[in-house]
Amino acid sequence: MALLEARHIVKRFGGLTALNALDFSLERGQIAGLIGPNGAGKTTFFNMVTGLYRPTSGRLILDGRNITGLRPNRVTRLGIGRTFQTIRLFDNMSVLDNVLVGMNCRLRASWFGAIVRPPWVVQEEHRARQRAQELLEYVGLLERAAELAKHLPYGEQRLLEIARALATEPKLLLLDEPSAGMNPRETEELTAFIARLRQEFGLTILLIEHHMEVVMGISDRVTVLDYGAKIAEGTPQEIQRHPQVIEAYLGKGGAADLASATDDS
Repeated sequence: MALLEARHIVKRFGGLTALNALDFSLERGQIAGLIGPNGAGKTTFFNMVTGLYRPTSGRLILDGRNITGLRPNRVTRLGIGRTFQTIRLFDNMSVLDNVLVGMNCRLRASWFGAIVRPPWVVQEEHRARQRAQELLEYVGLLERAAELAKHLPYGEQRLLEIARALATEPKLLLLDEPSAGMNPRETEELTAFIARLRQEFGLTILLIEHHMEVVMGISDRVTVLDYGAKIAEGTPQEIQRHPQVIEAYLGKGGAADLASATDDS
């Protein structure tokens, strides 16, 4: 059984069709890339999977359960964590507190328990703080735990956002352009880091990424969207040679020029 399935997903915003009859599945333990030109519908798909948008029609299935239209907090509790294309940290909270926010969906204490603070609530908070520190150590930010998130360099803010997503204890991790704004060295380190996440946390990972070296370097399978429709799907090697993919990125003229250059060589 696939961990995530999208069945004939359609999303319309007024007269604009952002996703058009999309079928997609992701097997447990895979790293999959979702690529396509700007405006292809990639982030729209992420927003529907995580409950920020409701599909106009179609169904979303997580681990055999229908999650179509569930609120984001319910989706998170069921095991989907995510990062955002534009970093969304709590800038004026500490690095540690940002990770603790991610753990909120796994804590049992209610607002009343937080006020009265019985022993079990104190113990739960202590365990949560320990776990948050472990995650910060894992991403290399433990020494900066007390600093405000807004004082971190850009690359470290990306890592903090991943740590916060890990704090939700996901089965499926969605990464929306994780290498955006990074230099080549940071991008290379992030690629290796994402591969480690699957191995060491047992995660299934779906990423949107414009840096093709990241997608092609770590993905088991790549899906390509264009104007809201799936135009290709396969291994990185198959996608790199797919004529519709080349045309979507380069246009018909660019695709013809590339084919001509390949023939001449």
